[in-house]
Amino acid sequence: MIKVMLVEDHTMVRLGIALLLKSIPGIRIVGECDNGRTAVQEAVRLNPDVILMDLSMQEGMTGFTAIEEAKKALPNVRIVILTMYDGEGFVKQAASMGVEGYILKNGNSDDLQNAIFHAYQGNVYYRTSIDLEKIQRSLRANKGEPENHLTPREQEIVRLTALGLGNREMAEQLYISIKTVENHKTNIMAKLEISSRKELIAYAIKNRYLQLT
Repeated sequence: MIKVMLVEDHTMVRLGIALLLKSIPGIRIVGECDNGRTAVQEAVRLNPDVILMDLSMQEGMTGFTAIEEAKKALPNVRIVILTMYDGEGFVKQAASMGVEGYILKNGNSDDLQNAIFHAYQGNVYYRTSIDLEKIQRSLRANKGEPENHLTPREQEIVRLTALGLGNREMAEQLYISIKTVENHKTNIMAKLEISSRKELIAYAIKNRYLQLT
């Protein structure tokens, strides 16, 4: 049996996905979570084979940050992203993090089943409009070069800044210190070569960070 943990913040959607998973032979749901922080804690406790992860969650860390933390804690866990986001940036981020599966919520049940079984076997299963092979070639070509893109945590800071949160509010929401928030902002501005909060918000809007809210 493949042990699957389901992470989705919308209750009705989560119930529907769970019902579908329960109908698939060879899959057993070992846990359900509605936010990224709890998902990481429960993953460590339950040790699932595959985590089925939404990207956009209302509370705390985003899906990408939860994936990053889960993979640190459980290097052998397989990840399948189930999301509405079909943009190149999202797919590229997933591929760069070694995510095994990426499927869309408007897909079919076969995609869900195939993604979980392929991921469990250590294979890659992406069903999006984006050319995965092109992205993988790009990642291979850039391997070894300095990384200028933002980490999942830095992306969160950008998103929360664009939403109008101050350093203290971000620190409380992300369970980190105000000093850590400030350090993240310093690193972000250095990477993006910008110098003001106004420029950071403009960057967030241009690159659709608000779509993750």
